[in-house]
Amino acid sequence: MLAFLSTGLAACFWLQSCAKAPSVANQSSDKLQGKLVLTGSSTVAPLASEIAKRYETQHPGVRIDVQSGGSSRGVADARQGVADIGMVSRSLKDNEKDLQAFTIAKDGISVIVNKNNPVKSLSDKQIVDIYNDKINNWEQVGGKDAPITVVNKAEGRSTLELFASHFKLETKNIKADVVIGDNEQGIKTVAGNPNAVGYVSIGSGEYAATHNTPIKLLPVEGVEASIANVSKGTFPISRPLNLVTKTTPTGLSKNFIDFASSQSVQDIVKEQYFVPVTK
Repeated sequence: MLAFLSTGLAACFWLQSCAKAPSVANQSSDKLQGKLVLTGSSTVAPLASEIAKRYETQHPGVRIDVQSGGSSRGVADARQGVADIGMVSRSLKDNEKDLQAFTIAKDGISVIVNKNNPVKSLSDKQIVDIYNDKINNWEQVGGKDAPITVVNKAEGRSTLELFASHFKLETKNIKADVVIGDNEQGIKTVAGNPNAVGYVSIGSGEYAATHNTPIKLLPVEGVEASIANVSKGTFPISRPLNLVTKTTPTGLSKNFIDFASSQSVQDIVKEQYFVPVTK
């Protein structure tokens, strides 16, 4: 009888404990701890940084280090395990399909000139000829008599790759006067030089142009360069903004990628002048 009571009490105690213990699925996600390193695209980096700030606020035990350096760095670092997550502002190439890609927003690429430049548009051929140094004075395309300062992106930048691909430019034939890294450098260079021409993320360019930076975005193939047209799918040069991993993400990496791809951050995506991804 005592043995029965002892067993019964133990069973009761065990059942009560189980009833009180929360399942793993129901445990508060603020228990997440650790550090993530993201490297790569300078277009994605500011967006990822803002998303990371919100994520860290919700998960105080997590720290996220975001570093730029170009999409090529994002691919290489993710492959080599130097970064937990790479940032790539384009679709993965055929020889990069060993990686996993997760789109968090969409963007376009726009040609920019100084706000005081009277030129309102350039044809595809004119852009090609400018970057190949066949046209080197603004007067040749309806502007003032002034030499054109050609601003180009550094190798390894996906913006350069997409720009060259769209205009069928051989990067080795581009004659640049100034070589820049991130979008901010390109915008500052064109804003400070009335004779400069460059190309940047539409998101970065539109934000700058609407926040008193003296640049303007030129249309491509007659389509206004705007986030609205990227959203509609009518702008000719658009691209996905991706987070990439070496293998299928798990744990903290998966949790952050899921968060960065969710509706919880669409306000941040819009504030950064990118197009949210609807799922």
